Amino acid sequence: MEIIDAHHHLWDRGRFQYRWLSQMPAIDRDYILKDYQQVISGTGVGQSIHVQAEVDPLYGIQETRWVLSMADAGGPIAGVVGWAPIEEPGLPEFLEKLGTHPRLKGIRRLIQSEKDARFCARPEFVAGVRRLAPLNLSFDLCIYHPQLGAAIELVRQVPEVNFVLDHIGKPGIKDRLLEPWKTQLRELASLPNVWCKVSGVATEADWAAWTPADLRPYLDHVIDCFGFSRLMWGSDWPVCTLAVEYHRWLETVQEVVRGASQAEREQLFRGTAAAFYRL
Repeated sequence: MEIIDAHHHLWDRGRFQYRWLSQMPAIDRDYILKDYQQVISGTGVGQSIHVQAEVDPLYGIQETRWVLSMADAGGPIAGVVGWAPIEEPGLPEFLEKLGTHPRLKGIRRLIQSEKDARFCARPEFVAGVRRLAPLNLSFDLCIYHPQLGAAIELVRQVPEVNFVLDHIGKPGIKDRLLEPWKTQLRELASLPNVWCKVSGVATEADWAAWTPADLRPYLDHVIDCFGFSRLMWGSDWPVCTLAVEYHRWLETVQEVVRGASQAEREQLFRGTAAAFYRL
């Protein structure tokens, strides 16, 4: 079975600026396509979705075009999720400049770093996300668990856009927190226009000491809420390497779903991403 990695990043600090990397010295180096191709070798991953790497906004369009050019050249990148200034008045002009491309599948405007837990429920943000619908672009929700309530409000107000929750909503695994994430995740999953990425989970645990048993209650709950038809596996490479190597993360999730049917595993590791991102 060929696997689709539904969530990874590349960055080239000589080409663009990424101010946030200075706070993450362990990954403050270039990660380019040849590095990704090397790390997926032997894993079964044949296609991938590149998600914007929080480049400085000045380079937002350039980053997307750079990745699209690599996707057009062949190789694993089959779809691209770009950045856009969702809440800003200049969004329509930005989207027009970004243009249309068959491999541009969605938009992500990072929410997790906003101090206001209700940021993504603000009227201007909701209105911006609504503008993606005519362009057939999905929206990646990247939030921490305290922001789940606002995310639910956003999704309810924009039923015409398909959403995907990154990193299972970043629950407080390190502190063994289940509620209210557990209840709110089920509420979010009850909305038919939401999917979820099984990605970025180990980085919410104790980076140096986590075990699969620490992650299991969270992964089991996500599977129970969304079902395999709305779940897709992603690596979150290279950010994941803060806590787990690529191969180990893939093997961890494969072990969690070992008791699932072949069809269910195919949905998780390929089918859902292929359908959601129209590959």
